[in-house]
Amino acid sequence: MFIEAINHRAINQYVYARDKETINIMLETKKDDMESVELIFADPYDFKGDKWQYRTKKMIKSGTTKRIDYWKVSVKPDYRRLRYGFRCTDTHKNEVIVTERGFFKSAPAEIGNYFCFPYLHEADIFQAPDWVKDTVWYQIFPERFANGDSSLNPEGTLKWGSEDPTPTNFFGGDFQGVINHLGYLEELGINGIYFTPIFKAYSNHKYDTIDYFEIDPQFGDKETFQNLVKECHKRGIKVMLDAVFNHSGYYFKPFQDVLEKQEASRYKDWFHLWEFPVKAEGFPNYDAFGFVASMPKLDTSNPEVKKYLLDVARYWIEEFDIDGWRLDVANEVDHAFWRDFRQVVKKAKPDAYILGEIWHDSMRWLQGDQFDAVMNYPFTNGAVEFFAKNNMVSETFADNITNVLHMYPQNVNEVAFNLLDSHDTARILTEADGNKERIKLLYLFQLSFIGSPCIYYGDEIGMTGGNDPGCRKCMEWDESRQDLALFHFVKQLLQMRKEVRGFGNRADFSFLKIEESVIAYRKQTEDTELIFILNNSDQAKAIKIDALSNKKVKELFTKEEITFTEMCEVETEAFGFKCYQCL
Repeated sequence: MFIEAINHRAINQYVYARDKETINIMLETKKDDMESVELIFADPYDFKGDKWQYRTKKMIKSGTTKRIDYWKVSVKPDYRRLRYGFRCTDTHKNEVIVTERGFFKSAPAEIGNYFCFPYLHEADIFQAPDWVKDTVWYQIFPERFANGDSSLNPEGTLKWGSEDPTPTNFFGGDFQGVINHLGYLEELGINGIYFTPIFKAYSNHKYDTIDYFEIDPQFGDKETFQNLVKECHKRGIKVMLDAVFNHSGYYFKPFQDVLEKQEASRYKDWFHLWEFPVKAEGFPNYDAFGFVASMPKLDTSNPEVKKYLLDVARYWIEEFDIDGWRLDVANEVDHAFWRDFRQVVKKAKPDAYILGEIWHDSMRWLQGDQFDAVMNYPFTNGAVEFFAKNNMVSETFADNITNVLHMYPQNVNEVAFNLLDSHDTARILTEADGNKERIKLLYLFQLSFIGSPCIYYGDEIGMTGGNDPGCRKCMEWDESRQDLALFHFVKQLLQMRKEVRGFGNRADFSFLKIEESVIAYRKQTEDTELIFILNNSDQAKAIKIDALSNKKVKELFTKEEITFTEMCEVETEAFGFKCYQCL
């Protein structure tokens, strides 16, 4: 028994309130070391004489990797309080009791040894908007989606799609262009739009804000934006805006005041200035986004800065009824600011979605007091490396996804923002060297996974592009240049996600079998079971799936009904897939 590999702490993600009655608990052990794990638990005040009246409950192995077995259990304490430990039995029938104070041969009598969940407060439960669980996002880079009003074109605007994108060129995308194509998005089946920044800025990407209270004039005016939001809402489409609160742009009036008046500026404490005179050329002598002099970092602990930005957050919700905020460079802004931000946003609109851009482990921001979700790049990296790039073996991919699923509480996973690419990365078809069969597998996995998936504009019709700025091409509206077969495949997946119980969210996910280039996984609810087999290779493959033994199923893509025998071997074509609904 490898007791040194047993891991648990009484903190998220190891123990948390699932709802107002239920506590979820997780333990980690060395792979294949334990035959069984039981939870020892009871109310900390439940004694008969001097004997603690604990009970036990079997834990379920919820996932396994090359190194770790994950064990989970849910309990509903009668009085919302809990003391608990674990009884681990290894494959040689050796037992150990795991407590906060160490390891014992038998359950210790002293209650203070055990882990503690003091009280299940409803106010402490991680609660994200329920609608997000059923939302599929579509990311739009406004300057490149559609030009619907040429009278708004910035000086030097190029003909739509006539040149490759650069960091400085403009093609005239605007709000009217989005309004004109809402029917296209409705047909595709998305029900959420995430817009990169729309506020007044100098660049084509708009991450260098000049005025947070004004629409950039190349996109339209506030009346047009209000109409856009209303038209989206008529179609059941939510709208999320991008907030750049880590830094402003060079032409932001307070920063211009600092450059003009230097130490005499009333705004000098709005930024992290190192010295005077402030120099905005070359390597900056102040904190910035990276070392980009045109993006000076805001001091969000300054009361005036905080009030200004929180007023921005409130304004766009109250005046335009937006449904969420995506927060740029969110990990470089202080936690105290985000806690205040959440209070302001949730007061203005209780079911608004707060999404942070963080590329690493984000548990500190997902305690229920700051963000509802983060951009799930650990998911992105694994999915793209395995399916698109073909740089990862299936066992490593399964480990990656299993770790992602156990990185956060289930409440968090259900609303995670699962993207495949964005304005910051190369497009998935480029990553796949143009192999659209790999992209189909990638979309099938993304859209049958839990969480809130996002499609980057144009990927659904086969657009390509390398890293920024290549990934920011003009949307292709000429149908003769669109991959309509790919469009209809993605549309079909979105329909399944809406119509087939268990296909998307609100279902448990687990891997069934992993072989060379082939993965099999199950989605399961109380009354539904779906089994997926994906072959990510250029060779036909056959795989035996014990979970299909003696079952009658319907293949969701062909509608064929099949009854498997005990020898349930499934054959898949090169880059093929099967999706069985158990009947």
